[in-house]
Amino acid sequence: MQRQSRRQNSYLWRRKLPPPGDNCQPHCELTCDGKSYSEYSCSPPETSSTPAKLTLNGFSEGGNGGGPSKCDEKYHSNSESVVALSTGWYAGGSRCLKTIHITAQNGRSTMAKVVGECDSNLGCDAEHVYQPPCGNNIVDGSDAV
Repeated sequence: MQRQSRRQNSYLWRRKLPPPGDNCQPHCELTCDGKSYSEYSCSPPETSSTPAKLTLNGFSEGGNGGGPSKCDEKYHSNSESVVALSTGWYAGGSRCLKTIHITAQNGRSTMAKVVGECDSNLGCDAEHVYQPPCGNNIVDGSDAV
C-alpha cells in the first residue's frame, strides 16, 4: 500500500494544450513521476500501411493490463491473439471483438481480436495500473501476437 500511496501522490499536473488542427495532435500534457506524457483523443488515419507501435501487454487476470478487457469484461490468455488499440483507433468500442491484420516491418503478419482500449487520454492512476497514457499509435498485443 505504501507504494500505491506514493504513486498516487506523484501525479503532479495536467496542462491543456492549444486546440489541435486537422491532424492528430495531443490535447493535454500529463506529468507524473516527474515525466511528461501527451494525451490524445485521436489516432493517425488508418490505411493499409498506417505505421503503429506494437507493445506487449498481459491480458490475463493479475497481468500488467489491469482489469478485464473493455470489450467483453473478460480476461484473456496470453496465448490468445488479442490486442488493445489506442483511444482513437478503439473508436468508442466500434472495433470491439473485430479481427485486425497486423504486418511487421520484416513482412511477417498475424491476425488479432480487438478486446480493449489502450487509453491515450488518461493514466498514472489506479485504474490504469499507474502506467502513463498510451501513445496515439499503439497496438498493445498479447504474447501470442
